[in-house]
Amino acid sequence: MHPIHDVDVLLLLATAMAAKRRPAEAIEIMAAIDLVQGNIPSEDKLSEAFVRLGNAGLLVADGERVGLTPVAEGLIRILPRKAEYEQRLFELRGLLGAHQPKEEAPAVVIAAPTLRAAMLAHRASAAGTGKNLLMPKPKPELPQARPGQRQRKPLPKSRKH
Repeated sequence: MHPIHDVDVLLLLATAMAAKRRPAEAIEIMAAIDLVQGNIPSEDKLSEAFVRLGNAGLLVADGERVGLTPVAEGLIRILPRKAEYEQRLFELRGLLGAHQPKEEAPAVVIAAPTLRAAMLAHRASAAGTGKNLLMPKPKPELPQARPGQRQRKPLPKSRKH
């Protein structure tokens, strides 16, 4: 699959995150992209990336939903699970560069207005009081001791007479 665009790698990882058990909707993919990168690329770039990844046999459309093909799931399975997103994107870029599709698959066509509506819906839900379940949990800081608890000197060893 040549050339590899940054949007392709980002979209494939985000789709993998959003489509764990079933094909993902566009708004779920937008939430995953926002989680991974912090900002969402333009709808035109995303629409072109869907077509490229579909032609490469990595994404498949199920109505309005998008899922991974078994080949793409294999690529995602190779990625290190505990790595940060930047490292996972870097590794996935290398895997996509080595991927050679056997035959051209049907393109996944998602119109730019549909993606734009999903972006706006994601931004509206992020601004609301609801909780985004895709957001990572905050890491706890150093454990704090309870008030009034401090280290005490150990008792001296008693000598036997």
